[in-house]
This record gives sequence, C-alpha cells and structure tokens, in this order.
Amino acid sequence: MKKVSVKVRNIPDRRVIAYYDRIARTAAAKAEQTPKHSTETSTFPTDITELPSISTDTAKTPVVPADTTTSPANELPQAPPQSRPRPPSVWKELGGLGLKISVLVGAVAILFTFFYGFHRTTDPDMGPMVRTGDLVLFYRLNRTYAVGDLILLDFQGERQVRRIVARAGDTVDIIDGSLIVNGATQQEPNIFQETWRYENGVPFPLTVGERQVFVLGDAREGATDSRVYGPVNIDDTLGSVITVIRRRNL
Repeated sequence: MKKVSVKVRNIPDRRVIAYYDRIARTAAAKAEQTPKHSTETSTFPTDITELPSISTDTAKTPVVPADTTTSPANELPQAPPQSRPRPPSVWKELGGLGLKISVLVGAVAILFTFFYGFHRTTDPDMGPMVRTGDLVLFYRLNRTYAVGDLILLDFQGERQVRRIVARAGDTVDIIDGSLIVNGATQQEPNIFQETWRYENGVPFPLTVGERQVFVLGDAREGATDSRVYGPVNIDDTLGSVITVIRRRNL
C-alpha cells in the first residue's frame, strides 16, 4: 500500500479541510485497488499550493434586501376614508323618547286596570279610620278576606269602604249596643260608637251565607252597611284596601 502525504498550510476554513480530507480518502481508496507491480505514480497533488482555492469571501458579502418600496406590485391597498356617522336628529330622539313614555304609560294603565285601583272616599261612615276625601289604594285580585279587613264594595252605584266583622258560617247579633258574633261580644278598640240595630234593617240574629261577609262602618251611628243590605257576596266586592292616603297629604 502506497502512502500519500498531504501538506496543509494555514487552512483558515473548515470547509477547505473537509474538501481536502475527501480528496485524501478518495486517493487512498484508489491506491488500494492498484496492483503492487504497477509503476504508475499518483497524480494527487502533494503541495497545498497546487490545489484549487476556495473563496470564502461570499460568506462575508452583506446581503442587501430587495427594495419593496418602489414596486407597485408590493404596495398594500389602502382602505377608503370612512365618513363620520351623522348624529341622530332631534326628531328621531324625540320619537324614541315618546315611544318609551307611551310604553311606560301603557304598563301603568294595565297595572291599575287589572291589578290595583284608587278610590276617593265621599262618605264619613268609616271615620276616623278613613275620612271624606281620603284616597285609598286597593288590590283587585285578593278575595280571601279576614275579619278586620277593609274592603271596597259597590252599593246602589256608590262605592263604599267597609270593615269585615264576620265571615261565612258566623252568626251575628246586635244586643244593647254591642256586636255579638257566635255568642261572643266583640271587643273593638278602634270603634268609638255603640252598634245598634236599624228599625227597617235586616233581622237579627242572622247567619252569614257561603262566600259572603258581614260588614259594618266604623262610624256605627247612621252608617249604611250590612245592617241595611245584609251580608255581601264576595264576588260583588272590588278588592281589599292596601293603604289610605290622607287628604291633607295630597
């Protein structure tokens, strides 16, 4: 096997060394395949100066980016200027405000037509609890009354506020200026007048019928109540009184 020597002088680049190494390996492989009696000499260069030089200046050459500012194809499309939205007109704002007010008024009208109601009293038969000119707020849908509740009813075309003193199944009697229910004299701390029968009124004692209530005015002397027209059907009542607004507060 013939040895091949390669002289390397001052190789600054690893790529050059790799290049020479490949050449050396190729020459060694050819030498192994050559017969021993061959007198052919190797043509592999033994001096580094005879090898082709590889320029490494390309790695140092700066890369200049392409100029894209002057190319029409690279220009980005610009959005058209947007016009400022016009403010809503005064008439449009007034129309929206009017619509809101109409909806509010409609809601209040429905509320006080089907659920609640107001009534201004015109008789003194419920004094001093409810006086003439007071405004009462009543709830239309509540028909489950209890003794002591104030209700609104209609008698001969006139609305009245009266107090329930007996319900269905109770027996009512009036004796010596006292109200007696189911045999017991009623203690009424807010009533300041005695309770008497009327000569042309209903007979006593009486039993309140099914779905009926017996009502009296707080001003017992001369009040028009169940002593005159008897027990009241619950279906004929207008509702229960929720609150009383005094006339002086209006």
